[in-house]
Amino acid sequence: MNIIEGAGLFIYPLGLCSVLTLFILIERLIALRTRRVIPIPISKKLAKGQLPQWDDEPASVAGKIIHFYQENEPDPESLKAFSKNEVSRMERGLFILDIIVGAAPLLGLLGTVMGLIQVFSHISAETGMPEPGAFIQGIALALTTTMLGLAIAIPALVGNSYLGRKIEVLSSKLEILLEHLLSLSTDSDESSD
Repeated sequence: MNIIEGAGLFIYPLGLCSVLTLFILIERLIALRTRRVIPIPISKKLAKGQLPQWDDEPASVAGKIIHFYQENEPDPESLKAFSKNEVSRMERGLFILDIIVGAAPLLGLLGTVMGLIQVFSHISAETGMPEPGAFIQGIALALTTTMLGLAIAIPALVGNSYLGRKIEVLSSKLEILLEHLLSLSTDSDESSD
């Protein structure tokens, strides 16, 4: 009996959890590369006290923040609010990983309980022994769903923790760039006086 047959109907929700985990981890790893969030040329220009210029909408998070600053000339609070909004966009999809971390082992546990019910509901009254076919299917369901639930939840937990930490680091770097940007606006205000 293979794993898919052993998991019974639980293969569908567990498979969905697995596909979602894989998709979110790959998508977020690509989206959160440093050059997609804070490209080196942007940080170098800001460190020199210069503002980068674009012909069209920038693709990076730092570029969007600077573009917002250049287009709207916002007050510091509006700029910080826009920056927080961009950071929250970096967290997109992570709540699904949180759900999967909790749901996948519970689905596995539910499969275990269903498998044990299957085993015990087919015990013969005359012999006191379970039917061999029902026993094999019930134990297969119990073990397979437990294994699949844990096999999905563990990578989701590790990936979620890694991505959460990466977002914290990138967020702190964005705050430093935001401070550079705000100091540029303060310097330009003082020089105009």
